[in-house]
Amino acid sequence: MGEITQDLHTNINENAKTINKKSSILLSYPRQYKWWLQMIIYTFLVLAGQSIGTLLGRIYFVNGGQSEWMATLVQVIGFPILFPFLWLTNSKNDQTETNTTKPSKPLTLISFYIAIGIFAAGISMLYSVALQYLPVTTFTLICASQLAFNALFSYFLNNQKFTPYIVNSLVLLTISSILLVFQTDPGDNSSKTSKRKYVLGFVCALAASSSYALLLSIIHLAYQKIIKKETLRAVIDLAIYQNLVATIVVLVGFFASGDWKKLEGEIRVYKSGRVSSYVMNLFGTAVCWQAFAVGGVGLIFKVSSLFANVIGIVGVPLPPILAVIFLNDKLTGLKAVSMVLAMWGFVSYMYQHYLDDLEMKEKSGLSDDQQEGVLVDERG
Repeated sequence: MGEITQDLHTNINENAKTINKKSSILLSYPRQYKWWLQMIIYTFLVLAGQSIGTLLGRIYFVNGGQSEWMATLVQVIGFPILFPFLWLTNSKNDQTETNTTKPSKPLTLISFYIAIGIFAAGISMLYSVALQYLPVTTFTLICASQLAFNALFSYFLNNQKFTPYIVNSLVLLTISSILLVFQTDPGDNSSKTSKRKYVLGFVCALAASSSYALLLSIIHLAYQKIIKKETLRAVIDLAIYQNLVATIVVLVGFFASGDWKKLEGEIRVYKSGRVSSYVMNLFGTAVCWQAFAVGGVGLIFKVSSLFANVIGIVGVPLPPILAVIFLNDKLTGLKAVSMVLAMWGFVSYMYQHYLDDLEMKEKSGLSDDQQEGVLVDERG
């Protein structure tokens, strides 16, 4: 009789656990839908912000814009849009990963933010000069070399290993950029001045890509050595302070160079003197790049910084396509080959990260379903 009672209690407990498990799964469905909806929104912001921002930056120069300082300013001045994200940093979602219990001195942090902001301002200026002298298709394909530089700097600064897939990616992206050296844009390279400008734009785009890759590696190292934590609050603080310092630096350059005195004349010649077109272009560019920043922060918050970079990489072909449609850029055979090689390099690079992710899952002993459940529960 006692055994029957014990079996009955066991069956009841097992049934209760099954019911609770099913109820938990049913209750998690709305959270999963919400999580995926947020992912779609953040991904859209990254892709649209990056693509349209690049296109508007080129349109500014095509329609008569001449101030490189102004083109640089709109890339960084919209950082206040990140302030609402500060309220998302609560104790549940802002989990700290600390390498040492002793935090860095405030002076060290301030010095780092200032240095990184000045560096970011220089990178933005290089991008502006490159966009001024290069078609969007060429500019975007050269910027694709950032991934190769990122792998190179990560090897020296972040202890990343060179695997066959990483080496394959480096070779493909290098060849992709080298091909563009031999590109001649029809109608634009007939004079020596145009050739010089094309070379200057090429060098600036390459320098900007390598510098931005170095910036990412430095930031990754700083999270371990200086910031000493990887939290949402730390990510937002870095983005705000970096752009704040960059904005101040660019504003100083803007007024010191005397570009502000030329604004009236620039507006007069911009697209037949349309003030509204001029203002809307600058406003739209600023909004797009900050939408890109918001989407990036959101993806970092919901998934990881690696995933945010992957989404940015996926969007690389979009600006050239938009440029061909709206700016009549010519997608020559050489550019098409360069784009194919670049995308091949991206796939090779991301496949290596996919293998690394599988290895981490095997070490943790979690299945894909368990990983997804944990991800939604922790980030949702």
